[in-house]
Amino acid sequence: MSLVIKNLQRVVPIRRVPLRRKMDLVRRILGVKKFDLGIICVDNKNIQNINRIYRNKNVPTDVLSFPFHENLKAGEFPQPRSQDDYNLGDIFLGVEYILQHCREREDYYDVLTVTATHGLCHLLGFTHGSEAEWQKMYDREKMVLEELSRYTGAKLQPLSRDLY
Repeated sequence: MSLVIKNLQRVVPIRRVPLRRKMDLVRRILGVKKFDLGIICVDNKNIQNINRIYRNKNVPTDVLSFPFHENLKAGEFPQPRSQDDYNLGDIFLGVEYILQHCREREDYYDVLTVTATHGLCHLLGFTHGSEAEWQKMYDREKMVLEELSRYTGAKLQPLSRDLY
């Protein structure tokens, strides 16, 4: 199904093609290519507003995920009942925040991909509220990014690597 990438900000120039290529590979690796996915790029002001409304945190952040299918267990695939249910949800990327936190020598599009992969894992029921939950999420992110690295040559590390 489709991968829609929308750029709703003008602070950071975004080339959607590199992100689309990598996220199409990530979706294939995870086995969710048959599901629609939205990735929305926003600036600090907008990601902070969304974070305040939905998480009661009045600060900008890197990624927020809004699943179409709620209450999935970690790694479960949604069980669509109709064609309209073939949707994973939306990932909001705080592209300005991500750029501000890129380390020297990090490729911005690699960091966007890692961050979007983290968000996609959240759409598939993974969380990191406890160390056990984090370990499952970390393992899945690591597996996906290692497989993606075989295709791209980049050395990608999970976003959740330093949480516990």
